[in-house]
Amino acid sequence: MRHAVLTTQGKSSGGAIFEIAAVAVPLTLLARPEAFGGRPVGDCRVGTLLVSGGQVMGMRADPDAARMMVLPRLAEAHVHLDKCHTIDRLSDVGGDLAAAAEAQRADRALWTREDLTRRMRRGLEEAVRAGCGVVRTHIDWDMGVPLAWEVARALVSDTDGIVLQPAALTGIDRMADPATAEAVAREVARDGGVLGGFVLNHPHRREGIRNLFALADRFGLALDFHVDEGLEPDLDGLELIIESARACGHEGPVVCGHACSLASRPDDDVACLADGLAETGIAVAALPTTNLYLQGRRSGTPVRRGLTRIHELMARGVDVIIGTDNVRDAFCPIGVHDPRHSLSVGVLAAHLDPPFADHLPMITTTARKALGLPVHTVDAAPLTDLICFDAPDTATLLSGAPAPQPLTDFVKGETCRG
Repeated sequence: MRHAVLTTQGKSSGGAIFEIAAVAVPLTLLARPEAFGGRPVGDCRVGTLLVSGGQVMGMRADPDAARMMVLPRLAEAHVHLDKCHTIDRLSDVGGDLAAAAEAQRADRALWTREDLTRRMRRGLEEAVRAGCGVVRTHIDWDMGVPLAWEVARALVSDTDGIVLQPAALTGIDRMADPATAEAVAREVARDGGVLGGFVLNHPHRREGIRNLFALADRFGLALDFHVDEGLEPDLDGLELIIESARACGHEGPVVCGHACSLASRPDDDVACLADGLAETGIAVAALPTTNLYLQGRRSGTPVRRGLTRIHELMARGVDVIIGTDNVRDAFCPIGVHDPRHSLSVGVLAAHLDPPFADHLPMITTTARKALGLPVHTVDAAPLTDLICFDAPDTATLLSGAPAPQPLTDFVKGETCRG
């Protein structure tokens, strides 16, 4: 990163005021942009950032062009650390969701504690380098407490400066059995995890969903579903989740990942479902990379994107976020744990047009809200939750700008070099 021009000027009640020149802050990541200061340039406020007492105080307008951008730490809302970085040992990769699941299932014979620790730590370190402050990882949960869950639990206690949320990914049919569902929920609650399930066309999906909502209320758990991960228009997981949310009045955070089938539903159906999601406060996680790779498979070039209806959901008040999902495994053979990269793919795949600041909440503030965490904006966050990118504008930010630095690096001395 280039030199930051930093001076100290005067004092506030919190101590010295640090000035960091030539900074841009996206408007959508400010709680009170009109009171923040600086000058408007495109979709940002630009000027000299004023820092004191471990917090951003505001911005002074100056004539210089921005040289770097300040954001809250990113939120990675949906990954699978138990599967990541296995592509180099998978011999039969390619095909749809079912084919990927079968290929990954065969790889589980190699999931020792050492193997899982090495791969999961690698994925988590990638997310930290990308600027993440929180990562939610789904863990496949079949019978008993999975070894990968134990490894995730160890990583939670061994990880400094990042929130790791393990989420139990259960088959929704198995959760239709009350005793099985309660046993899983007890383990998840003990470890402060998230309760979830995979919902497709399982025969007993309604009962499983109802059980998970009841248990989430009982144990005070967040819920996270993989739902309708296909392009068949008759998939009804979202309807059943909305139905259960309404029936029990669940107030905890709920995320529905994928929802690909909305791409095949009539506009009136999408509008009705969107209204139900907004009413019940259920967020939707769009997962561009894996859905682009797996959905709409045919003998030649795919003609369908396989993404959920991002624009239509947001237009009706649904919180839509973006996650990375699978990284270098049978479900997505390339990638990196970096929400900024995932948003960049979403820009192309879902036609998320400029101004790009409008979309940054999907990997920052809105994503934290969906994960049940306090929302940090630049003008209200602790200094330790802010990061700096070597990017003068949001287009550069999403076009491969280098990995960020913590903002705290810029107040340790007179200059800071990346």
